[in-house]
Amino acid sequence: MLRITEIKLPIENAQSLTHQADEIKAALLKRLEIVEGDLIHFDIFKRGVDARKSHAILYVYSLDVQVKNEAKILAKFRKDAHIKPAPDTEYKFVAMANHCGNLPLPQPSDKATNQPSRLTNYISQVSANLLKGEGVNLEARPVVVGFGPAGIFAALILAQSGFKPIVLERGKAVRERTKDTWGLWRKNVLNPESNVQFGEGGAGTFSDGKLYSQIKDPKHYGRKVIQEFVKAGAPEEIMYVSHPHIGTFRLVGVVEAMRNAIIELGGEIRFEARVDDIEIVKDKHGHNAVQGVVLQTGERIATNHLVLAVGHSARDTFEMVYRKGIYIEAKPFSIGFRIEHPQSLIDQARYGKSYNEDLLSKLGAADYKLVHHAKNGRSVYSFCMCPGGTVVAAASEPNCVVTNGMSQYSRNERNANAGIVVGITPEIDYPDNPLAGMELQRKLEGRAFVLGGSNYNAPGQLIGDFLANKPSTKFGEVTPSYAPGVHLTNLDTALPEFAITAIREAIPEFAKQVKGFDLADGVLTGVETRTSSPIRIRRDDVTLQSINTQGLYPCGEGAGYAGGILSAGVDGIKVAEAVALSIVNLIKSG
Repeated sequence: MLRITEIKLPIENAQSLTHQADEIKAALLKRLEIVEGDLIHFDIFKRGVDARKSHAILYVYSLDVQVKNEAKILAKFRKDAHIKPAPDTEYKFVAMANHCGNLPLPQPSDKATNQPSRLTNYISQVSANLLKGEGVNLEARPVVVGFGPAGIFAALILAQSGFKPIVLERGKAVRERTKDTWGLWRKNVLNPESNVQFGEGGAGTFSDGKLYSQIKDPKHYGRKVIQEFVKAGAPEEIMYVSHPHIGTFRLVGVVEAMRNAIIELGGEIRFEARVDDIEIVKDKHGHNAVQGVVLQTGERIATNHLVLAVGHSARDTFEMVYRKGIYIEAKPFSIGFRIEHPQSLIDQARYGKSYNEDLLSKLGAADYKLVHHAKNGRSVYSFCMCPGGTVVAAASEPNCVVTNGMSQYSRNERNANAGIVVGITPEIDYPDNPLAGMELQRKLEGRAFVLGGSNYNAPGQLIGDFLANKPSTKFGEVTPSYAPGVHLTNLDTALPEFAITAIREAIPEFAKQVKGFDLADGVLTGVETRTSSPIRIRRDDVTLQSINTQGLYPCGEGAGYAGGILSAGVDGIKVAEAVALSIVNLIKSG
């Protein structure tokens, strides 16, 4: 198999998301200098966009290609960086390979004949073999705390590997959770245990559903994440578009399908099961080791392998972890506002002379990514940009206001929004207290609650008034999308002075890159504080266990090891593999 990159075709010839197969094939034959009979098959691996203003907008394809005489072609193009052997992106189950390699490899289930899945039978055999291990209490199943992207993929990989995890999620199942979330958005009623932050699917469920990341991924775990999303009902184009997204409504069904897959493989998922304590004992070597967890009901669940995949808003869990002496440290995060413009303004600024309805139908609503280094030493950048989306209420604690951005799959709402945020650095802002960032978030969210009218409305200000430092009194061209509602005021005291100063400096600079970004009638809504976790639960780089508590596996965004759906899913896979290998090694040594 060959990987051919940089096949470029004009976008005006494309049919929606891709060109016709015959047109791609013709370009491929020309590129490889072969005839049609030498081409066996090709798939689109990735499709990007070249929108530089020096030429017409192009789709840029990376293709996986089967050809006759592959070795001859590789030799001919050996100096061409865009024609290479395709990497192996197939996921390998480490526990199955290392412990149960004598069993036949599973094949996909035959949905057409509705026969029992060979994978299910295979996992039953694996589980039976594992339970024969002496000296290890395998009745204490691995426990995953949290069912956001990291927890979902940790549980899914453990289930697919035959380890039958128990998942404990403090919030509700996704459809019940959606009703509670709308309770805040429509009725100003917050449920602290079921909201945008807590519940099945995690915070990513009420977001743009973005599935791209800048993490290093040499083992192609991201491919596994996206494949599982597609298997669960996500649109197939997320496999190849350069900036894939699913959208909130579709994510609900996807999350439910993944939950059902885990259950079918022997996993157990319990909602409204908040973990209030982690039992830690001394092992025979005198090291701290996990022995179990205690729920808010008082129920105890024994486990020696605890995946802590709570989200970035599980503040009571962070406090409990700190009290238990588990090593925790402050981590950088950012604070700021949500900014809204007409989506048409962003489209015209980004697509320039190429802007037309046909282009929008192919590329979709335009986005942006901006950064400015302010004179006071702070960096200001756009965060979680949501084309054609809405600003949403994302509070998880009473008497606090938090904003976030969300888009549906269509991205066809009137406004574009993004976080405009300023970096917080623990070494500068609070060097001696690992939980100080969390307390800063609470302080700012409580202040926003008061500025908004103490009823979960958010404080807002027009961009022009913000730059002039005067209160806003009425909306102009842009109607804010935040629900429950926006109370116009002056945001000058909503953030620390250094952040206000840096954002005021940055907005006119951003307008030099995106024309109209400083639109006077644009709206700022406060506050954006949950950009990432304010803490990191330090773990060993090899075993992925806490550096001072064996059997505890910090995982995902809340633990400080991810920043978005894709990277959290990837981290969930890594941690699941570490847990599986630990169990297998215990069996071997038992």
